[in-house]
Amino acid sequence: MTRAMAASKVAELIGDFDREPAYRGLAEGLRVLITDGRMPVGVRLPSERELTDALGVSRTTVTRAYAELREHGFLVSRQGSGSVASLPASRAFRGDHLLVPTEVHEDEIDLTCAAHPAGTGIMTAYERAVAEMPSYLAGIGYFPSGLPVLREAVADRFAERGLPTAPEQIMIVPGALSGLAVAARAIARRGARTLVESPTYPNAIATLRLNGGRLVSAPIGREHADVEELLAALRQVRPATTYLIPDFHNPTGHLLSDESRARVAAQIHKLDTVAIVDESMVELALEGQPMPAPFATHCRDAITVGSLSKPFWGGLRVGWVRAPADRMDAIVRARVSLDLGVPVLEQLVAADLLRNGTPLLEQRRENLRANRDAAAAAVAEHLPDWKVRVPGGGLSLWAELPEAHSTDLVARAAERGVLLAPGPSFAPEGGLDRFLRLPYTQPAHLVTDAIARLALAWEETLADPLGGGSSEPTLVA
Repeated sequence: MTRAMAASKVAELIGDFDREPAYRGLAEGLRVLITDGRMPVGVRLPSERELTDALGVSRTTVTRAYAELREHGFLVSRQGSGSVASLPASRAFRGDHLLVPTEVHEDEIDLTCAAHPAGTGIMTAYERAVAEMPSYLAGIGYFPSGLPVLREAVADRFAERGLPTAPEQIMIVPGALSGLAVAARAIARRGARTLVESPTYPNAIATLRLNGGRLVSAPIGREHADVEELLAALRQVRPATTYLIPDFHNPTGHLLSDESRARVAAQIHKLDTVAIVDESMVELALEGQPMPAPFATHCRDAITVGSLSKPFWGGLRVGWVRAPADRMDAIVRARVSLDLGVPVLEQLVAADLLRNGTPLLEQRRENLRANRDAAAAAVAEHLPDWKVRVPGGGLSLWAELPEAHSTDLVARAAERGVLLAPGPSFAPEGGLDRFLRLPYTQPAHLVTDAIARLALAWEETLADPLGGGSSEPTLVA
């Protein structure tokens, strides 16, 4: 089924446009919507007659605008589907979305990963865990569902947040991404539609695709999560599975309100869709604000994944899946086809951090808050024409550039020792070359230095664009 965008919605998104000549201004406005991802690739545009009426222009204006878009590869005509949004090959680049070990030179600042080094207290947690190891050495060491002590700690944390959970509803996995892979394997049929937000976490895009999902995206705004777009996409697509990041969304930083969660959950329930909810950032509220209830309090059939990588340290590789009791057998079966468990020592460390890590987490939030504010100030100073909304939590700024040169800019920035992921890496269906993720997980002075170098690279990009989409794939996390 081809999704459609109503003429009234197109008119709202495009707003006023250059009328000298009108057809060219309209074509440029539509092109920007497509490259920015606000009009997703694969969506059917309104008919020429419908758009003529909605915009109050002549039929010739719309006809010529559509023809220009077709000529440059932003529109294709399909039998029975009308005019469908597309991207030229050079702008469809999204990288391979997978993180692999790479060497970072001493004078380089790596901002491809929204992750930070281990903070103070992690080593102490390891020392306490080592002291507990002897009692486990007499056994075989395989715990496919996880150590009971850790499953209990995770279940208790959900209960503290308002979602009663039994340890039997928890399975421990090597990180949230692994949890997503297990959940998708357990519930999703190959070739079934999977709805994701755009932009979204690049590694999740790869994981869901490798599982055989047919990804369809719902655009979310730069300023706030566009629940109306998500609800409309759910109704049109009727996906088998929906992947959501409601808590300090990666990369935009949006936090979905309780009211919005309830509305989305009601639509998901009505359509008999299974939600996979990524809570990787849920502990990273940087303003001391109260957090909404877990999405699964509104959507009881949801599967939730989370981990300690973002709040504590990625090197732990400890995460979890929380699911309704009647889905756990299928999830465990899917899991043992991939691996047989997380290392015992790391599970003991994770249990210790969940029980005793509040002071460490508060220190982490304080550092991130300082880094975030330094990053926002540096953008305002060095790149004042960039649009950046300062999020209330999470690990990155999502910047809108004045022109669609994110991919070119990343190549230029690398020449100045700043490693970044371009906007298209976060685009499930292409586009987003007008956007750039700026993680603030590095110390404030490094983030500030990186943005100052980035400003110089931006000047070079505007003076001499490289051509977009020609750079090597960027590997992100």
